[in-house]
Amino acid sequence: MSCSTVEEFKAAVAACGDIKPAAFAVGIATAAVTNPLAPATLADDAVVLDTWYPVVNCDENFGSAAILAKIVGYTGGTASYRLDAAQLEEILAYFAPFMGPEVHKHANIMALLSMKRMLEVEVDSTDLTAQPRFVVVSFIGDLNDAPADVHDAYLRLHLLSHCKVKPHGVNLNGAFGVLQNVVWTSHGPYAPESFDCSRAILKASGVDVQVRSIDKFPRLTDYVTPKGVRIGDADRVRLGAHLAPGTTIMHEGFVNFNAGTLGNSMVEGRISAGVVVGDGSDVGGGASIMGTLSGGGTQVISVGEGCLLGANAGLGISLGDNCTVESGLYVTAGSKVLCLWDDAVRKASELSGQSELLFRRNSQNGIIEVLKKRNEVELNEALHSN
Repeated sequence: MSCSTVEEFKAAVAACGDIKPAAFAVGIATAAVTNPLAPATLADDAVVLDTWYPVVNCDENFGSAAILAKIVGYTGGTASYRLDAAQLEEILAYFAPFMGPEVHKHANIMALLSMKRMLEVEVDSTDLTAQPRFVVVSFIGDLNDAPADVHDAYLRLHLLSHCKVKPHGVNLNGAFGVLQNVVWTSHGPYAPESFDCSRAILKASGVDVQVRSIDKFPRLTDYVTPKGVRIGDADRVRLGAHLAPGTTIMHEGFVNFNAGTLGNSMVEGRISAGVVVGDGSDVGGGASIMGTLSGGGTQVISVGEGCLLGANAGLGISLGDNCTVESGLYVTAGSKVLCLWDDAVRKASELSGQSELLFRRNSQNGIIEVLKKRNEVELNEALHSN
């Protein structure tokens, strides 16, 4: 079936029923090379290394979701399906009314057209450097459900890095068990077990391949180009990091997955997994914020708006708004601090989340002191003209 008018498209969508996944996307998956000495083939049970989604949809574009669901037989829940060339042709036929000069405004259609072009490119059967790739459509029924497979996990990481959801806005429990350990190279992802042979073939073919890392998570910039953001060293920002427009990540800054910023922020230190930094806050050079994965902990550490974490400082509690931790001071949940407003000694955890606090160490007796004092952090506007 094909549609020639917008009205026909709407009728086709209505005929699909109430298909409203929490998120969905069409992407390109890379499978592990099973035999580097043979041309790339794609087995039904191939190990999936990664999936790239050029466009991700979250609680939106249900018309596109309905057409995709109709073609692959999706009815609900969380699931992924391979798409072949014939299915892509059938899907694009439904979108014919939108194929005019303004087609570039329809991100999902443009993604489908690029996938179709990939499948149309004839692969050289003698090229041993080629990797098996295929087109996939993934649906997430409920963002609170745990990741079901590699495609699903990558869609969740993309949702975070496209700022479609905030950190902790999608369930990533079990992601480590789902994702594969991958050799991330300048020529794409490879399975560690067969990479030495693949590298030899690439070198013999004149391809200078460089290994960037061996990890379950790739770097963000190989999959997503965040808007209004500066990143000094792309190797230090993982896919799944949430970087709000106005964020600057300096060369020594690090941002893990399911963590990041909510507004204009200067990051010269470490934002560990699960940590959220509010608008207008500054994480100083060498500073570290303890993540939810540290020591097997589950507490979410957050930094409010307008805070300053001084150079080489550390934080193991949450901060409210307008707080400062002086340079070189590490405040953990169990740190004993002297509250100068009433001369009481408390655990720092009792102050977690409070606003307008200044943490400092008394240079004469070494005691950690905290006083109530409104912090006035002003980020350099020129540095944040991203």
